[in-house]
Amino acid sequence: MQDNNILTSSTAVSTIHDRADSVDVRGHDKHDTSVPMAHVVSKIVEEEQPPDIEHVYVQDDPRQWSKRRKTFTLVIIAAAALISMLGINIYNQVYLLDDVLAAIDDIKAELHASDQQISLSLSVSILVQGTIPLFWSAVSEIHGRKFVYLISVSFYVIACGVAGSASTMAVLTGMRVLQALGGGAVLTIGASTLADIYEPHERGRVVGIYYAAPLLGPSLGPLIGGAATQLFSWRGTFYLLCIFAGVSLFSFVFFKDTFRRERSLSYQGALQRATKERAEKLCAEAEKSLKRESYEEKRDTMDSVIPNLEAQPVLDEMKLSIKDIRPIQPLIAVLRRKNNLAILLASSALFGFSFCITYTVVRTLAVQPYHYDSFQVGLVLLSFGVGCMGGSLIGGRWSDYSLAKYRLANGRTNSEDRLQSTKPMMLVLPLSLIAYGWMAEKKVNVGGLCVALFFAGFSSIWIYSSTLAYVVDANVGRSSTAVACNALLRGVAGFIAAEIAVPLQDGLGDGGLYTLWAGIMVVVNALVLLTLHKGGVWREAAEEREKNQREKT
Repeated sequence: MQDNNILTSSTAVSTIHDRADSVDVRGHDKHDTSVPMAHVVSKIVEEEQPPDIEHVYVQDDPRQWSKRRKTFTLVIIAAAALISMLGINIYNQVYLLDDVLAAIDDIKAELHASDQQISLSLSVSILVQGTIPLFWSAVSEIHGRKFVYLISVSFYVIACGVAGSASTMAVLTGMRVLQALGGGAVLTIGASTLADIYEPHERGRVVGIYYAAPLLGPSLGPLIGGAATQLFSWRGTFYLLCIFAGVSLFSFVFFKDTFRRERSLSYQGALQRATKERAEKLCAEAEKSLKRESYEEKRDTMDSVIPNLEAQPVLDEMKLSIKDIRPIQPLIAVLRRKNNLAILLASSALFGFSFCITYTVVRTLAVQPYHYDSFQVGLVLLSFGVGCMGGSLIGGRWSDYSLAKYRLANGRTNSEDRLQSTKPMMLVLPLSLIAYGWMAEKKVNVGGLCVALFFAGFSSIWIYSSTLAYVVDANVGRSSTAVACNALLRGVAGFIAAEIAVPLQDGLGDGGLYTLWAGIMVVVNALVLLTLHKGGVWREAAEEREKNQREKT
């Protein structure tokens, strides 16, 4: 940790001493001997909130880093995100191809596992990967991004290595959970890292680049997993991931932390609370000896309290914990904003769709008339992956363009202006889903499926990349928590989609299932448009409400 980047309580104490003379005239008569000590303390420790916490001065400002340093940071977190997504898709999609590959039969035989146990190992990893980012987000607000990367990727490496040598299904399931615990951090803290080093007008492009790599996970999963299984065994998939993750872990040794505590609302709130609580404790002890003394005697007592306060350990020497950060409060603050709730629901639905389609495509192509093996399925899914990459890269740049366009036209921009970029794809997405669903239902030539999959991936991630950049832009000082909320809802949506995809496909067929998804995407478009037109009013009202609450506190 860089001590010069930390606001310490010694600074606050110095401020207390400097401002003490000005406190006594704020609303009180100088000769009033009934001034409560708690009121004096609250006035002294009160700090004004900077107008834009993202741009307060810090030493070694990450936004002033060289382009080379920023690009290096982007590359290593994007690579780590790709490995995390491969960890889900290699195992899960090989399972869905168990009538083609012998991998699952080998697992059953070697580990004495049932179908239900294997299914549980699939679903629980998705759920954990979605919920654990709340924990990692809070840890990163205390110890910084690099600490989280090193610990979480280490968990991932260990989990893959142990899973590859597992002798029981319980060990394999436990390691899948640990693997998800480690992988979930990268997918969440990565977006926060980009918010640390890039200005809002650049974020669309870099978020697009960042997500382009992991979006290949569903496409590369069957290719890599099938090849590793056929050449080695199901254990080879985990050992391969262990090697990839080990290289990623080594790269993070050279990662320069982007987190600055001065720019975190969560950390600054913890500092203020700790300063105030410690000052009030000292003053409460002093107040016991203050009966009906004169105002001057009270000030003499106060002068004796301040040196005691100065003698206390500075805050950066105190060990702040998750309890000090209070991760639930920022989570509630994010979800209480109507604009956040609307866009997060839209974002989670988009992610749930991407899970569903990669699952069902595998099942559709594994049977007649296609009867594809994992390698062939992977080639078809590449059309979806390439579409996702294109939508992420081009859509991200387009969102930055939209933001710049409205700034030029209006002289200023709101975070909501970025959502204008989603409009071109709002019609393409539901139509491409209907086209894919009914072509798959009628078992048409696979070329038609590839075209529909490409446009489904392209349009869905075009919209998703803009919504993610908006989540970061609209939550100044809370980007890590906001992205963690996004990951939470996204993980729940992915879990539900993974559980219901097969039953719905069996019950409705591909045509009915993706007509249903097209309807859900219409709702997603409505939520995005609602946020575009009402989000600014909602956000400003929430910011004013939170400001008033801070002042009351």
